[in-house]
Amino acid sequence: MGYVIIIVVLLMLQQMHTDSTLLPEGAPLSCPGPQSDSAGRDPACAGCPNQALCASGAPKLSLEEREPEIVAEIRNRLGRVRHCLFVLSGKGGVGKSSVSTCLAWALARQNQCRDQVGLLDLDICGPSIPCLMGCLDSEVHQSASGWSPVFVTDNLALMSVGFLTSPDQALIWRGPQKNSFIRDILCKVTWTDNYADETATSLDYLLIDTPPGTSDEHLSSVPYVKAAGCPVAALIVTTPQEVALSDVRKEINFCEKIGLRIVGVIENMSAVECPNCGFANEIFPRTTGGADSLTGLEVIGRIPLDSRLTRCLDEGQCPFDVIDGLPVTKAFDTLASNIKAKLNQNGL
Repeated sequence: MGYVIIIVVLLMLQQMHTDSTLLPEGAPLSCPGPQSDSAGRDPACAGCPNQALCASGAPKLSLEEREPEIVAEIRNRLGRVRHCLFVLSGKGGVGKSSVSTCLAWALARQNQCRDQVGLLDLDICGPSIPCLMGCLDSEVHQSASGWSPVFVTDNLALMSVGFLTSPDQALIWRGPQKNSFIRDILCKVTWTDNYADETATSLDYLLIDTPPGTSDEHLSSVPYVKAAGCPVAALIVTTPQEVALSDVRKEINFCEKIGLRIVGVIENMSAVECPNCGFANEIFPRTTGGADSLTGLEVIGRIPLDSRLTRCLDEGQCPFDVIDGLPVTKAFDTLASNIKAKLNQNGL
């Protein structure tokens, strides 16, 4: 089976270099793209045979006009997702992937486990969620209908680049290569068996875990998912201190520029609660007021720092099976409920 996965990845790499819908013929891998505002003027365009055409100011086509077949296939896969949520962070080290993992578990266990939840790990260069969910050795299977994700539970499915490469393999990909991979993921993953039924909901919640900052993964995935026609919004994860919040403000600005609605801010590692006396010690003090005062957005969840949660995730165990009832798992349950209420309130 390992050889099959390697062949799949090699075929994907070949497609990335030969796909004419992504780059003009003869364009360098660092091409900003013919639809970019810097097309024909970017330093990477020097020497490209298409430079004059790209710089001519010809009308720019929409994503649907440029790639109608791709958009149609993504719409077929994701168009009936009830809620699609990008999980973002302004910088690394704030626990974004851990929050995505625990939030997916919390959503899947609520409503008597009737909601179908998908988790898409788009951190191409550092996919950690397979490890956090205890399925690092799992494999993605290919069928006539596409790629089948790994089902962590009956109603929680996970897809990650970590399933397609060896744990020690470094993916040294430029933007166009990442774009092509993301497009393939969105086009080919079969999240539920009834995806072809136009009257059925394919997923109730799809969480998309992205790398820190505003990188190629964001610029590629957001337009494709929005083109699918499903309700799309964002959650921003941060920690209370100013060094993290300064980058969050840039993430908010990014969301505003691309028209991505923000559901709220999740303040991770907000405090450490003493198990004996209940005293909450703020490891990262709110020297400038914390996330709510500095971002101007509603904080829809505060997650305490707890070494028992860290141990569960390191061992790939579901915290709701091991430490359910502790403040940290209650916080994730509350977060999931708050997100649902916010989505219903805003009609998302």
